[in-house]
Amino acid sequence: MYAVRAGVLAAFLGLWELGARTEVVDPFNFSQPSRIWDQIWQWVTHGTAQGSLGEQIGYTLYEALGGWVIGVTGGVLLGIALGRIRFLAEVFGPYIKVLNAIPRIVLAPIFLIWFGLGPASKVASAVVLVPVFFNAFQGARGVDRNLVANARILGADNRKVTLQVVIPAATTWIFTSLHFGFALIGAIVGEYIGATKGLGLLVAAAQGTFNAAGVYAAMTIFAVVALLTEGLLTFAEKRLFRWKPADSGDGR
Repeated sequence: MYAVRAGVLAAFLGLWELGARTEVVDPFNFSQPSRIWDQIWQWVTHGTAQGSLGEQIGYTLYEALGGWVIGVTGGVLLGIALGRIRFLAEVFGPYIKVLNAIPRIVLAPIFLIWFGLGPASKVASAVVLVPVFFNAFQGARGVDRNLVANARILGADNRKVTLQVVIPAATTWIFTSLHFGFALIGAIVGEYIGATKGLGLLVAAAQGTFNAAGVYAAMTIFAVVALLTEGLLTFAEKRLFRWKPADSGDGR
């Protein structure tokens, strides 16, 4: 399977390079893999106009990680609280639906106005893109009532029910939303709109100079970083949920 995937990628890049060299596709607008690699190598060896490439990656990861941690922590606490307390759910339910209906990516310009060009606006953009709150809320509300009733029969109070029944039952819901890539997207979009450092700024700067290779190079680096971080989360999830039966994939 991996060989087939690698073959598809190699064929795609080869056709792209051939098309650009023969001008079947416009190399100015679409660039070509060899130019993209040259741009990445130049950034690695000589740095970018904003500093070293490692610094740009680290700055974006710092913003995304900050937003991810805040989004996960706040999302779990608020989601469980509103899912467990009916009064709060009824009061804030309509507002939650409104917020969920808003394309949260459009909040990035507002955060830029509020918090400026620094990392705070990018962290805020990352926070709102982490969907943990809604999954935690639904997970807490969807707990089997029989489990809760049995726990109460055994003498569990509200705190024990929440800690020993609700949170473990909602954990699967929560883990399905722990996508670090969303936080990365929030940070990247915030940097693209306005920043002093980061991968999003590299995209914006390359676009401003009509450097298609630079745009694709920054996107490639972003994709690699996102895949690596998502891979780590997937590994952690599999380790934590080893008790879950594997999906056979046979459709039965």
